[in-house]
Amino acid sequence: MEVVDIDARAAKLGINWSQVNFDSIQLPPGEDFGIESDDEAVYHDDQSEFDTGFGNIIVVDHLPVVPKEKFEKLEGVVKKIYNQLGVIKENGLWMPVDPDSKMTLGYCFIEFNTPQEAQNAKEKSHGYKLDKSHIFAVNMFDDFDRLMNVREEWEPPQARPYVPGENLQKWLTDDKARDQLVIRSGPDTEVYWNDARQKKPEPVHKRPYWTESYVQWSPLGTYLVTLHKQGAAVWGGADTFTRLMRYQHSMVKLVDFSPGEKYLVTYHSQEPSNPRDASKVEIKVFDVRTGRMMRDFKGSADEFSIGGPGGVAGASWPVFRWAGGKDDKYFAKLSKNTISVYETETFSLIDKKSMKVDNVVDICWSPTDSILSLFVPEQGGGNQPAKVALVQIPSKVELRQKNLFSVSDCKMYWQSSGEYLAVKVDRYTKTKKSTYSGFELFRIKERDIPIEVLELDNKNDKIIAFAWEPKGHRFAVIHGDQPRPDVSFYSMKTAQNTGRVSKLATLKAKQANALFWSPTGKYIILAGLKGFNGQLEFFNVDELETMATAEHFMATDIEWDPTGRYVATAVTSVHEMENGFTIWSFNGIEIYRILKDHFFQLAWRPRPPSFLTAEKEEEIAKNLKKYSKKYEAEDQDVSLLLSEQDREKRKALKAEWEKWVMQWKSLHEEEKLARQNLRDGEVSDVEEDEYEAKEVEFEDLIDVTEEIVQESM
Repeated sequence: MEVVDIDARAAKLGINWSQVNFDSIQLPPGEDFGIESDDEAVYHDDQSEFDTGFGNIIVVDHLPVVPKEKFEKLEGVVKKIYNQLGVIKENGLWMPVDPDSKMTLGYCFIEFNTPQEAQNAKEKSHGYKLDKSHIFAVNMFDDFDRLMNVREEWEPPQARPYVPGENLQKWLTDDKARDQLVIRSGPDTEVYWNDARQKKPEPVHKRPYWTESYVQWSPLGTYLVTLHKQGAAVWGGADTFTRLMRYQHSMVKLVDFSPGEKYLVTYHSQEPSNPRDASKVEIKVFDVRTGRMMRDFKGSADEFSIGGPGGVAGASWPVFRWAGGKDDKYFAKLSKNTISVYETETFSLIDKKSMKVDNVVDICWSPTDSILSLFVPEQGGGNQPAKVALVQIPSKVELRQKNLFSVSDCKMYWQSSGEYLAVKVDRYTKTKKSTYSGFELFRIKERDIPIEVLELDNKNDKIIAFAWEPKGHRFAVIHGDQPRPDVSFYSMKTAQNTGRVSKLATLKAKQANALFWSPTGKYIILAGLKGFNGQLEFFNVDELETMATAEHFMATDIEWDPTGRYVATAVTSVHEMENGFTIWSFNGIEIYRILKDHFFQLAWRPRPPSFLTAEKEEEIAKNLKKYSKKYEAEDQDVSLLLSEQDREKRKALKAEWEKWVMQWKSLHEEEKLARQNLRDGEVSDVEEDEYEAKEVEFEDLIDVTEEIVQESM
């Protein structure tokens, strides 16, 4: 800022420089004067990795020794190999030449954009076989300097004291068995305990400008990821939320975890300078614990836009679909006429080639097994039928296939235990002027994977929503016409019919357009969002009865806690009014409501699967009264404490009121003489007994009617 600008600013603020003693001003120590930027707070421990030294240079040895006329060809081959492993800087490849023989010396230096890319290139290409005589030997440039400075005499390494790390599962040992949730409102990100007994959230951790976009829990609740200009960072713990690792990916926009939390996928897209060109996309896969980039993928947004509902810059998200289970062994990417399945041991394609499937438009993994379901629409004007197929990975053997005719669209829904797959099929009528819907139901765990066809009682009903019961065999469907559609419940196995789908009940004319099952099953919320303005019906599917009806006006989001005890409804900043969230019990009792301006996000912290066996859980359910006595006593103590707190609060309010009244009475008495003098000695403060009460009688004329009576002759 120029001196003229400073003087003008000072004059505007009414500051006279001549009266300012600059010698009296004491600035905090340090180059940043004690003011640390938010980005530095996230990354200051690892800034050494961003230094522009030699950490991003590798040395590739055992290259062919070639004359000058073959130099460009060899350089092109090397660039082609290493451009797949990272971004080579401009003029970042240098291949020395012998000044006498004009032949290359058999090695080269390659400079990448980042040390992570250089490290990745070294690990992936060391031992690469260019031909029988040339097997690459790759080293980091920094290693040469380190090896050249090795001391002649060996010195034993100094033993570092053991410092135990924080227990990242400590939050699961909360003595009140509470769950955590994270919210974002305005510039703040806050983590709370959901303390339903106290009917309020208990603050755990709060930080302004913690993320530049959004936050996301990992699937098992171990980590919380935040997004920054430099990349992503993960945090963990029960209350301190220390930073555990960061992942460099400039201007990252989206992140996704593998199911077992081993890998983190980051996404960045860059708008082209020419509007006619497609956006450029870069996706990186990191090891969560070490922060090492395992592989990156680059291309236009069109290459990543097939399948899925769509994401940033036209690319679908998540781009990579992870196989079910916690081993994180496989992930798949859908491209035009291609399904690419990668294994995470080497992060390369299975069998080094993709699966060619003409016109494939969607894929879904089983949540528990390495089984991939795929949908191929009709081709050749209907001459070739649509199909849904199940493929076993890594063998790529087709387990089951179903041909479908007159299909306009398909949606695949896996049940959480991987036992069933429901395919919603929209078919054309004979006139092809309209469509009707039905379901193809696959029984995955049964021999030969039998398939059942389910049509609604009125097959012309529009299907508005579908949802499987978690860990169960039932599903719910909203169908019919707005504004009062029906809700039907079905079971894949009933006591009377274990091998056939059966309808349990249909609820008529409900104000609902979304279904939210409890994570433990049995209970479901029939929700009316958007046009229904937040209508809620808490329904017990076991008893087929409504437990409660309620409303959270303008609600935009509904999310159950991981235990199924509580559910949160929220109004985010898509609406200007009533931003905040409400916590309900599973049976529809409102526990507390928190209003937050500019409310953006709420997410419960997931829990890992229980170590209890199904038999042990069943035993606990049968003996629940024995286990519940302890908690009932605790609930009673909390209830008494809350009652006592309420009494103390009322007592304090009463004492405050009486104190206020006494203050005014005292002031009134002090000013009595002054008021009398203002009225020339006339006493105005008359006591009650100086007044005389008199009874006054008065008459009230209600109505006057004049009537002429004619005498009879």
